[in-house]
Amino acid sequence: MAEVYAIEYTVKNSRGETIDTNVGQKPLEFVTETQTIIPGLEKVVTQMAVGEEREVVIPPEEAYGIRNEEWVESLPREQFEGIQLERGMVLYGQSPDGQVIAVTVKDFNDKEVVVDYNHPLAGEELTFKVKLVGKRQATREEEMTGQVGGHTCECGTCNC
Repeated sequence: MAEVYAIEYTVKNSRGETIDTNVGQKPLEFVTETQTIIPGLEKVVTQMAVGEEREVVIPPEEAYGIRNEEWVESLPREQFEGIQLERGMVLYGQSPDGQVIAVTVKDFNDKEVVVDYNHPLAGEELTFKVKLVGKRQATREEEMTGQVGGHTCECGTCNC
């Protein structure tokens, strides 16, 4: 049976820069086995006791994956008509199977735009300082939806 964990965390990249934290804010809650958080962090957190704190290093393979240079592509500038391009900006599109995908604009000129399909943190070793602040059994609805506190919407694909 899935469980709901609540954590406080600070994460640093391989250069030691803090890239995210929720310390002093609402804890991050997630349902296990739903791929809500990176696998390496979930593995560590599910072995902790409530109140326990740890500092752990998560390798790229258990975080956002290894960088794949084949996922960097040059596309015709015409495909970006009407978009004010900036290096480093993230654009969202749709894959052939209908999934939302994000790409980072790496470079551009008058003829082409170089985009990167890798996650911005791909290839990064991440260091988490994490504290487990809560743990409980997930409700049936949380298990089915992967969302803490249930799922209410008008999506038409569930029984909300």
